[in-house]
This record gives sequence, C-alpha cells and structure tokens, in this order.
Amino acid sequence: MNTSIIKIAQASNALSQFSPVFASQFHTSSALCRVVSGKYRITKKRDRPLTYEMANPPHYIAHRKSWNSWNTSSLKDGLRKSETAVEDEFIRRFINGTWHGLVCSEVIIKRQFNHIRIAAIMRRAVSPTKMYFLLGYTEELLSTWIQCPVTLELQTVDSYEDVVFKYI
Repeated sequence: MNTSIIKIAQASNALSQFSPVFASQFHTSSALCRVVSGKYRITKKRDRPLTYEMANPPHYIAHRKSWNSWNTSSLKDGLRKSETAVEDEFIRRFINGTWHGLVCSEVIIKRQFNHIRIAAIMRRAVSPTKMYFLLGYTEELLSTWIQCPVTLELQTVDSYEDVVFKYI
C-alpha cells in the first residue's frame, strides 16, 4: 500500500515539473456583475466637477448621452472609417489647442454629407474681437486641411461652473 502512494506522489511530482498548471494552484472567484469602466470614481471630498455628458455612465450612450461624433462611416460597408476617426481626433486636438483653456465641454462633431459642423461650449474669457478672429481662423484652417466646409457652432458661458452638472 505504501508503494502505491509513493508511486502516485512521484508521478504528480514529475507532472508538476513539466506542466505549469499542475505546479501552481488554480484559483477561481465569482464573477462581478458590475459596470465599472468608463465611470468616474467618487472622491472623498466630493469636489470633482462633472458635466452632464460625464455624469451619465457609458451604457446610456444613445439614450441620455449623445455621441461625440455623428457620422455614418461606422455603419456596415461605410467608407473612410479610419480616416474619419483620425480626422475627428485631429479636429478635437486642434480645437483644444486653438481655444486653449476656453473649451468647457466635449467637442461634438457632426458630419452631414460634405459639411462638418463642430459644436462646443466656450468660456467668455477673451474679448469678442479675439473670439471672432479665432472662429474664422479655426473654420478657415480646418476647411483647407480637411477639404470640406467646416462650421463652428459655439455657445458661451461666463465660467466653467455654469457647465458643472454635479460633483462627485
């Protein structure tokens, strides 16, 4: 009887040398059915400001939350999928760089046929003449680079606190 136990122990020892699964223990845990990705973590002091778009969790896209880029290229057999995504990212970075520190919300890009409309909420921290200059500058450069008409649809607020929906 002792010889059979010794043979089994030797066999399991030999298997553990060759297979990493047998060498380490396999642990399992229950699955957590929580949606955590894409949500903002609550701070201890509850002083992080969130806009309405940021306050809604990701599963509310198309119900209470809008898409940040409206186009039909992501549909089945859509044309220029990757070019549209790269252009949208370029537009967002260009807007945030040109209107440095003035953008209070997400930049929404709406594509309709050959026309691109860009919507955002800006702070009124610069003079109206500078704002009109930046508006024309942005529209003209983006129209030249993207080779289609671009229109900016801007709303202005006094301060960033006017856009805050809640604090977490």
